[in-house]
Amino acid sequence: MTAQLSQVTQWFDSYKGTVNKSLHDSAKPWTKIFDLVEQRTGVDRVKIFFGAASFCALYLIFGYGAQLLCNIIGVLYPAYVSIHAIESSTKQDDTKWLTYWVTFGIFTVIEFFSHVLTHVIPFYWLLKCAFLIWCMLPMENNGSVIIYHKLLRPYFLKHHASVDKIIDDGMRKAGNVLNKSD
Repeated sequence: MTAQLSQVTQWFDSYKGTVNKSLHDSAKPWTKIFDLVEQRTGVDRVKIFFGAASFCALYLIFGYGAQLLCNIIGVLYPAYVSIHAIESSTKQDDTKWLTYWVTFGIFTVIEFFSHVLTHVIPFYWLLKCAFLIWCMLPMENNGSVIIYHKLLRPYFLKHHASVDKIIDDGMRKAGNVLNKSD
């Protein structure tokens, strides 16, 4: 039991170090905010971050408008870095964020048609928010990359020819209808 506790403590300390490094990274948009809050309060930015994360988690469980907060978290930062990706000269970040948006879009459509999930699954908005954060983590194999390569891409490769044919047929028929009305 002591060995397991030691492993958990070691993992948490490692994670805390990673968060600390990210919160001090001057290239990140939140660094100036944390500089200001840390300076004014005298509280370490890692503690501020974990406090804010804990508050958000509790709000997602008990708060009014949890769906809105969850969607803001799932859209705001990814939209911001997607704009940066569009403006950058490299293709790698474009692919990363396109993968996120494909995953986000498919999840949103599934969620819309299975609205009962939000009422049946306890702590749904907290779980969804954790899922979206996992999908946008700033690491090479985040959730959206794993979901894309393990689920979406194989399904797409298997069915894209038939879907393309249906779309082409629909476009052709729509064109025929429009041409007949002239």
